Amino acid sequence: MSDKIFKQRLEKLDALEELIGIRYPNDFKVDTKIKDIIEKYKDETRESLQAKEKVFYSVAGRIMFRRSMGKAGFLNIRDRDGDIQLYISNKTVSENDFVQFKKLLDIGDIVGVKGYPFVTQKGELSLHVTEFRILTKSLTPLPEKFHGLKDIEARYRQRYVDLIMNKDSRERFINRSKIINAMRNFFASKDYLEVETPMLHPIAGGAAARPFITHHNTLNMELYLRIAPELYLKRLIVGGFERVFEINRNFRNEGISTRHNPEFTMVEFYQAYATYTDLMDMTEEMFKYIAQTVFGKLEFEYQGNKIDFSKPFKRLSVYDGIKYYFPEYPENLFTDIKVASEFAQKHGVKVEKYYPLGKILMELFEHVAEKDLIEPIFITDFPLDVSPLSRKKDSDPTLVDRFELYIGGFEVANAFSELNDPLDQEQRFLNQLKEKEAGDAEAHNMDEDYIRALKYGMPPTAGEGIGIDRLVMLFTDAPSIRDVILFPLLKKE
Repeated sequence: MSDKIFKQRLEKLDALEELIGIRYPNDFKVDTKIKDIIEKYKDETRESLQAKEKVFYSVAGRIMFRRSMGKAGFLNIRDRDGDIQLYISNKTVSENDFVQFKKLLDIGDIVGVKGYPFVTQKGELSLHVTEFRILTKSLTPLPEKFHGLKDIEARYRQRYVDLIMNKDSRERFINRSKIINAMRNFFASKDYLEVETPMLHPIAGGAAARPFITHHNTLNMELYLRIAPELYLKRLIVGGFERVFEINRNFRNEGISTRHNPEFTMVEFYQAYATYTDLMDMTEEMFKYIAQTVFGKLEFEYQGNKIDFSKPFKRLSVYDGIKYYFPEYPENLFTDIKVASEFAQKHGVKVEKYYPLGKILMELFEHVAEKDLIEPIFITDFPLDVSPLSRKKDSDPTLVDRFELYIGGFEVANAFSELNDPLDQEQRFLNQLKEKEAGDAEAHNMDEDYIRALKYGMPPTAGEGIGIDRLVMLFTDAPSIRDVILFPLLKKE
């Protein structure tokens, strides 16, 4: 923006203050949304409205277009729900009001108007203005109407401008809110209790990730922004809250990509006397409910791929998936860490020396399969090595009762039957500490209070976490997680 434009608009603001006695008035009352006017009068003709008694409405919003014709003019105003054309004439507004329109108004200004609906000769429903006031002067001009914010990073940095100019962006975030509301309603229908657990943790745990570290001065103690609420929610299961869920932020000090943001939103939920297979059924039901409730359909397109939520979700075990992609796999691939390491590296997987066998096999599976998992599919039966909080499978103690849900080529949800054996859990934490000492920065810490809670007895339980940002990506066909987070983290300008 040039200094000249800013100076011109500032001069208009000064003139507005001189005209009405205040720079930013705050006494205009809105009684109607533009959407409601359009809905009420959408079927009216020019003649039918002329034959009716005038009804006056007060609306407010941002000026998106203006065309002056001497003693009259047309404007387009936008509020939170819609746009409508305004017609203003010096014959139907006060001299003071017309000066504001004619001499002091710019595109981008926020105005309050009162008027009655009519239909123009061209057949467009409009509002005939009888009162006109500038409420907020826009000192910075909006981007050019037909191009808007083309620079993607500028759209993220200046989300406020993106929302003004980009209808698709506005609708995406409105739908995000509707998705979360539908999810809450779904949990309520299943008799779940919504809870809030700490965001500041004395011990980082509940997921394999690097935490953000902070310090509390008064208590002189190091704290971690939570990477997951899991261990606190399971404490509530111990306490007798048999069905709980929490929608809130998690923080992970890791890379930024089209699918990762250090600050993100998840829902985690836990149900006593349930298994991971119960949650598979419930998750499928929930996704179909959200799709139908918010969008009124079960078929979507995500980045050129069709996704059909009406079909039963597929199910595939991790090891069967590896066998599918490598039908001629080595004989000892699933039992010999050396064989698995060499085979994985041969196929382009980076293997750290501290990786246990299960970790290597999971890295191999994700490397070859993840991009192809487009239609909803539950990947099940994970290695014990990568599942320190999951219950072992009764049929094979090297695996756990766990699934991840993949849609659109990435993970959307993670769930398992919970480990409720305190002695087993304690030993797994100890094993994780050894991995941490060997260089795994994402390994779990020992949470002795959680072990103490388990010793009081946690009923058989299943739990799940769903990435809400990724879910919104799927339903709104957003290519990047930053398109569904209002203010994503970016480098300093």
